[in-house]
Amino acid sequence: MRVVSLVPSLTEAVAVSAPGLLVGASDWCSHPAGLDVVRIGGTKNPDVAAVIGLRPDLVIANEEENRAPDLAELRAAGIEVLETEIRDLEQAFRELERVLAAVCGQAGPRWLDEARQAWSEVAPVGEWRAVVPVWRRPWMVLGRDTFAGDLLARLGVRNVYAGHAERYPRIPLDELRDSGAQLAVLPDEPYRFAADDGPEAFPGLPSALVSGRHLTWYGPSLAEAPSVLGGALRGAMRAADRDPRREA
Repeated sequence: MRVVSLVPSLTEAVAVSAPGLLVGASDWCSHPAGLDVVRIGGTKNPDVAAVIGLRPDLVIANEEENRAPDLAELRAAGIEVLETEIRDLEQAFRELERVLAAVCGQAGPRWLDEARQAWSEVAPVGEWRAVVPVWRRPWMVLGRDTFAGDLLARLGVRNVYAGHAERYPRIPLDELRDSGAQLAVLPDEPYRFAADDGPEAFPGLPSALVSGRHLTWYGPSLAEAPSVLGGALRGAMRAADRDPRREA
C-alpha cells in the first residue's frame, strides 16, 4: 500500500499507526517529527501531477481541508481518493476508524482507544461564553458545526457564534468585542495567535492561548487534548479571577 495524505491530522494518524505506508504528504504535515516523505504542496494547492507521479494506491483527503477540483483530477487519473468529513468529535472517531481500516486493516490502534477514554472522562472546566477567532485581517471565527467548536463545548466553552449561518464567519472586530463574550480563545493555527498578537484586540477580556494542534487536529493528539486545552482554559480563568478590573 502506497498512501499520500493531504491532511495533517490524518498524516500523523497513519504515520503513527502504520509506519512506512506514507509516500507523500502536504507541506503542512508537521507531525510526527522527522517524517521523511515527498512533500507535494499545500492542502489548498497541492501539486496534483506530483501526487500522481508517486503512484499512490490511496490518497487521503478532507472535504474542508482540500479543494474538490484537485480531488476530482486525482480521481480522473484513476487514483482512489478517500475523502473524510469531520464536524464533531464522534464523527472524527468514526472517520479515523474508516481511514485506518482502509489503509492498514486496523480500526482501533491504542492511541485511538486512549483518545476515546480521555474524552469520555472530560468534565467542563467552566461555563464561559467565548469568541474563537481563527484568523485576523479579516477577523474570522468559529461558527456552526465545527470540530473545534465541539471540543470546546465539551470543556464548557459556549461559542457565541455557534448558531451562525456560516461555519467560519467573518465578523468585524467591534462586533466581536460587543458579542457578550467572557473569554477569547486564541489558537496558534491556522493563524498563529500569540501573547503579543491577539489578546490586545480584546481589552478587558481574558484570553486563552491554546494549541491549535490540540484544538483542530483529529489524530493521536486527541488523547492529550483534554488536559492540554483544559489547562489553557483554567489558566485564563485564574488570570481573570486575579484581575482587579474584571467585572462581576
